[in-house]
Amino acid sequence: MKLEEEKVYGAFKQKFFHWFLSYDDYENFSNVITELLLLLKQELMIKQAAFFVFDPLNKSFYPEAITKSEESHSPFCHQILPDNIKAMVDDEQQTIQIHEDEKYITAQIFLRLSEELIGMLQLVYDRQLFISRKLLKKIKQDFSTLFRKFRMISQGLSDEKRYEQLHRFAAKIHSSMKIDDVLEEIINTLKQVYPSFTYHLLLSHDNQHHGHLPIKPLVFDESGENMAAMQAFLTGRIQFEDSISLRRSVLYAPIKGAQGIYGVIEIMAPYIMEFPKREINFISLLANTAGSALENAKLYEQSRRLIADLQLINETIHQLNANLRLQDAIEFMVKQIKQSFCADEVGFFWFEGRKRKLLPGSTPFFQSCKSKKYIEFVEKKMKTEKDIVFVGDAKIHASLSVPVYHSLMAAPMVQNGELKGVTIVLHREPYHFTFEMFKLLQSLIQHSTLAFTNAMLREELEKHVVTDYLTKLYTRRYLDEQIKTSMLHDEFGTFILVDIDNFKQVNDTYGHQIGDHVLVQVANIIRSNIRASDIGARWGGEELAVYLPKVSLAVGISIAHRLAEKVRKETHPPVTISCGISYWKKNRPEEAKDLFKRADEALYAAKRTGKNCIFVKDYVRQYKV
Repeated sequence: MKLEEEKVYGAFKQKFFHWFLSYDDYENFSNVITELLLLLKQELMIKQAAFFVFDPLNKSFYPEAITKSEESHSPFCHQILPDNIKAMVDDEQQTIQIHEDEKYITAQIFLRLSEELIGMLQLVYDRQLFISRKLLKKIKQDFSTLFRKFRMISQGLSDEKRYEQLHRFAAKIHSSMKIDDVLEEIINTLKQVYPSFTYHLLLSHDNQHHGHLPIKPLVFDESGENMAAMQAFLTGRIQFEDSISLRRSVLYAPIKGAQGIYGVIEIMAPYIMEFPKREINFISLLANTAGSALENAKLYEQSRRLIADLQLINETIHQLNANLRLQDAIEFMVKQIKQSFCADEVGFFWFEGRKRKLLPGSTPFFQSCKSKKYIEFVEKKMKTEKDIVFVGDAKIHASLSVPVYHSLMAAPMVQNGELKGVTIVLHREPYHFTFEMFKLLQSLIQHSTLAFTNAMLREELEKHVVTDYLTKLYTRRYLDEQIKTSMLHDEFGTFILVDIDNFKQVNDTYGHQIGDHVLVQVANIIRSNIRASDIGARWGGEELAVYLPKVSLAVGISIAHRLAEKVRKETHPPVTISCGISYWKKNRPEEAKDLFKRADEALYAAKRTGKNCIFVKDYVRQYKV
């Protein structure tokens, strides 16, 4: 190296020393190298200085830092095969390559910055400016050391900043007890640390979909395309997937907690063949921190959900044990299930032998024929396959005219080991119900089945107490109580006393068994021709009674005519009836016994005048209708 070159290079190193003391932006490696090359260009009076990094994916160098030239000359770089580049860097004779054209000389100085990283310093200068190979070797020696140290400083500062971000990330997500917040913070941290990378969170199916976050379901793909992600999830170890054709490298980091693996972070890095070890370590720490926080948030939400579920079960059982009527109990349970699970339809079915009975209070959908296929689907699995019924995307109905419900849960109603019935819950959207919801439904139904059974038994017992054994009409006592209640709260009502004509003759002719059968026939005609709010009762012997609350006398007479006509036509052996009718109004205070007395007098008049007729006794007179 000539004396003049030594002076020029010495001046460069002196200025570099002053620059080094004043420069403070060492975090960005490309910016540091650019500043260094600008200083080298200025002091050595060269046209252009550039630094390239070898890309094994493309088998060529890509520019890391370039100084701008006053002339329209761009640095060039020969394509070099990977097999040759390693040998070239290790061979001292080949580490400096010089290329000439008519105007410029280009010196390419190859540098090994680390085991996996190879760089090239390229200097372009005029042919008149002589730079000896000795000076180029000195530049190679110095710049190899400088680039390595700058890279170490840059990486150190970058790591320090990133680990500060990791510390803030850990503090923030561990202070949050919401799964949504944890997932969002994972994405935000990835954006800050790797702004040029593409990433997704691959989560198991029981997570709700978050539309604004890059989240995908983690599912097994039989084609093997998602195998690396599944391997990371199953083994708990980082997996890699490199693609030369797509020019990218993909890393899958398991989101791992102490009790399990909750998903996988997918990071796609373009233009690199392999992730550096330091990046793998950092991503692994980030994923483990995220897994720990996600686990804590899940456990917290599970505990809250468990407390809420226990409160729901406790409140439900408390309400059901308050001696509710069966329909009231079913309506209450339907309301609870719809609120707790956001269900669209809820149906309760009771099995009586081989028959299926829809319990009152179920949603209207189950009262229609449209529900038939859903019920048959559940019954088949319950009775034949002895299987639980929890379907995320049921394909039961294909008809557009029928509402399609994709999500289905069915909980058996079991008592003393015997299947008593089933509860079916539906929702239109697929995968709406989670398995936790299904377990809660099972618990609710398990605790409520006894209450339903007790309500049925209680109502059956009440029915026997207030129902005549033979005719299944209400008893005289129940009729009296209901009329008294009606006279307190209603404005008017009509009472019909019915007697089967010549009933003794029927008994004498056909026997008492046929006589009872005739009595039952007349009772059935009465029951089928009055409203649910009306009361049909056995008055005594062959006498029956009908009370019509809030029904006028004219309508009462019409009903009596209809009963008489149907009895005459539909009984076998044929019989007729006589009726005595009375009525009351609010403006004429009286007691039930007065109503009975007038009806009895009207019936006596009907029997005395030839039977098979209807008499009315009002407040003033008695007459035949």
